Amino acid sequence: MALNKTIQLNRLSQKVSMPVGMTWGVPWREGELRRDEALCLTRTEDGTAVPMQHWATAYWPDESVKWTAHAAAEPEGGADAYSLTKGETTSPRQQIIVTQTDETIQLDTGVMVLTLGRSGSQWLHSITRGGAEVCSGGELVGLKETSSEASGIKTTRSEPFESQVHRMAIEQEGPVRAVVKIDGRHRAAGSSREWLPFSMRLYVYAGLETIRIVHTFYYDGNPNEDFIKGIGIRFAVPMRGEHYNRHVRFAGDSGLFAESPKTLHTRRTKGKYRDLFEEQTLGRSVSFDPEEDAYFLSLLDDSATWDSFKVMQQSSEHYRIWKRTSEGCSWVKVTDGRRAGGMAYVGGSGGGLACGLRNFWQKHPSGFEVHGTAQDQASLTVWLWSPDGEAMDLRHYDTKTHVESSYEGAEELRATPYGIANTNELTLWCTEETPAPELLEQMRQETDHPSLLVCEPAYYHEAGAFGIWSLPDRSTEAKRELEERLDGIISFYQDEVEQRKWYGLWDYGDFMHSYDPVRHVWNYDLGGCAWQNTELAPNMWLWIMFLRSGREDIFRMAEAMTRHTSEVDVYHFGEYAGLGSRHNVVHWGCGCKEARIGMAGLHRYFYYLTADERIGDMMDEVRDSDYTTVNLDPMRYYFPKDEHPTHVRVGPDWAAFSSNWMTRWERYEDTAYRDKILVGINSIKGANYGLISGPTYGYDPKTGVLTPMGDDNWGRHLAICMGGPQVWFELAGMLKDPQWEEMMAELGVYYNKSQEEKDKLTHGQISTKRFEHPVLSAAIVAYGAYYKKDEETARKCWGILLGNPFANVHLQEEASIVTHVDTLREIDWMNTNEAAQWSLNTIIALELIADYLPEQQELKLQEQSK
Repeated sequence: MALNKTIQLNRLSQKVSMPVGMTWGVPWREGELRRDEALCLTRTEDGTAVPMQHWATAYWPDESVKWTAHAAAEPEGGADAYSLTKGETTSPRQQIIVTQTDETIQLDTGVMVLTLGRSGSQWLHSITRGGAEVCSGGELVGLKETSSEASGIKTTRSEPFESQVHRMAIEQEGPVRAVVKIDGRHRAAGSSREWLPFSMRLYVYAGLETIRIVHTFYYDGNPNEDFIKGIGIRFAVPMRGEHYNRHVRFAGDSGLFAESPKTLHTRRTKGKYRDLFEEQTLGRSVSFDPEEDAYFLSLLDDSATWDSFKVMQQSSEHYRIWKRTSEGCSWVKVTDGRRAGGMAYVGGSGGGLACGLRNFWQKHPSGFEVHGTAQDQASLTVWLWSPDGEAMDLRHYDTKTHVESSYEGAEELRATPYGIANTNELTLWCTEETPAPELLEQMRQETDHPSLLVCEPAYYHEAGAFGIWSLPDRSTEAKRELEERLDGIISFYQDEVEQRKWYGLWDYGDFMHSYDPVRHVWNYDLGGCAWQNTELAPNMWLWIMFLRSGREDIFRMAEAMTRHTSEVDVYHFGEYAGLGSRHNVVHWGCGCKEARIGMAGLHRYFYYLTADERIGDMMDEVRDSDYTTVNLDPMRYYFPKDEHPTHVRVGPDWAAFSSNWMTRWERYEDTAYRDKILVGINSIKGANYGLISGPTYGYDPKTGVLTPMGDDNWGRHLAICMGGPQVWFELAGMLKDPQWEEMMAELGVYYNKSQEEKDKLTHGQISTKRFEHPVLSAAIVAYGAYYKKDEETARKCWGILLGNPFANVHLQEEASIVTHVDTLREIDWMNTNEAAQWSLNTIIALELIADYLPEQQELKLQEQSK
């Protein structure tokens, strides 16, 4: 099938009038785009062709392209809308040139040249622009804190560490975008110990002065001994020109801290010197006549020289800025504020380096620190965890588990952070002069809301991106009310993130699990009821809500949750590699380590929409997570060791595996993983009642064979509420196996039948108590009703969804005003499990069985009859 249409692309965020690089993804229907077909990008407003490179990120079984990724550079900031069509791509006026030797890799964008080091502590050797060096080095730095206590007195000492580059690889080399990946570990100064692995990617675009950095660090220490006091990235910046023509900038709440090592402020700064002082504060170069201005210059010589500056975001509600003349002298407080903008600049005559740290205040304690502004070379340190705060404490909250009282999942503690990670994003600008305040503000905006192109919701839907979901439809009163409820739940959680301050380096992006109306708090201290950790697929809910709306605010919620849950909640190496931790007070605290937390099905939305390579790494990591279950059987408390290497449930365990394998198959066309899916499906077909049987099976990861262990051996709700149906619906579109679709439909129709009806179908071998929480079944029930054209099941599905509190309450109107430590708006019955599942399942039901949705008058009659 040839491409015969234009795909409309819009900016996710507001356009900035500065050069930007953009990378984004586009879905395609099967057979619509061949891998050898060229694509052309134009600005919609005037038809101007924009240079672009593109590549396939996923394929259909017929070898056509399922998803493409695209990269473009816009020197003037670009347009609000673009068109993507079939046609030859325009070549960029400036192309990236990549040069490599045994020791270095060099990236030349046409505006700047980066030289990277393949070994040693400095991954960045230099950045030059117009022949002038604007950065003379970059390395990772940190502090480890050790403490001891004697006679009731606690003493601490800090040990510095720095980066050691082990591997450097070019992943893309233009013509529009180049990507370099750097892997290594940190080494303690004066020691042979290497720890805290890191992985960084650098992104540059043709003709631009920007460098995007995605930085991941992993924890491989002992949480009882290895306390991280600080971790960050340090850049060396040559300082040229007079002290008064050197500048430091920190973004505040809405304005700038804008000073110089030698300000023109003295007690005699008047007249033209006052005007020059204002020019200096705006970042403009100032000059003096040695004779005419001799007295004022003598005043400057006598005034203090400020060599060091820093800002630290202590919490989501407070930051402080300090400055200092020299080492050994006190830091002087400049000001306090609430939420700093996460942008810093240091430079002198001939330019400097601006740096934005994304989600600066949300992922506190963060900071910027500048030293040496009065010297020949300054240092700019971006602190992901500022040493001005407390040391990082990754210990568990208790020494034992609380299974019965707190819903913690296992008697085994297993509360280790060994193998978790954290990813942060930075953007650098290598400037020829000190940026004006307006430009620094645009840099700040671009840091926190990076330019991204997205398709129209109708196109995502038409292309079948991510399976089955519906577009918003307010054509009837009943549909309009459901859409209001769906939007209202999103609004509630947006407000809740803010009023409950769900922020911090290790927390930002996650939601809490369930609520305590007595204390007016979420169950932050109640074992298995605290952090959500992907329980019941909130990631999928947020991403589908974005796809159907195109709203940036929802995209950013989903993005933050994906960054958190794919890193913090999952083990990237160690004995639990490929598994994640179930919900707990501490993200890595639960003794249940399961594949569903890290399954690719939760994270691939972000990957395909943005082509984010870090998420791609994570999805690669989990492809063989089924092997980890041999050492940690998910059903070890219920099924003792037997002839099977391990035991798994068809969901959430095998459903998670199948999402990993489907992703591996479509990304790399690796048919070994497709075949493993087929082996599993054939095993389920061999059970007495297909997906209705089990759901626990004996499992061999080497063969992929699932061995039935009975027809009534575990609860069915877990098979269908952790993202399984969403994965299986999309998988069905790839496999085209009517028997697999039939089995899903049979499970949906069967799930909520009476025991008498079930006994007729399964001969009394399966009990109703195994089919709990009907609201969690609504997606698979809607599928069954649609597939079987079963009106009774469709109406039963709507009865379940419309009988839920989320369908009948305006959350904003329902909220009560209560007092905890502050005045709050509270919904005392709220829980994230049902919020996510009701929303997700309602969206699917609106796509499949909207024709059976009762209208308001019919609902009122039903209520009266009850």
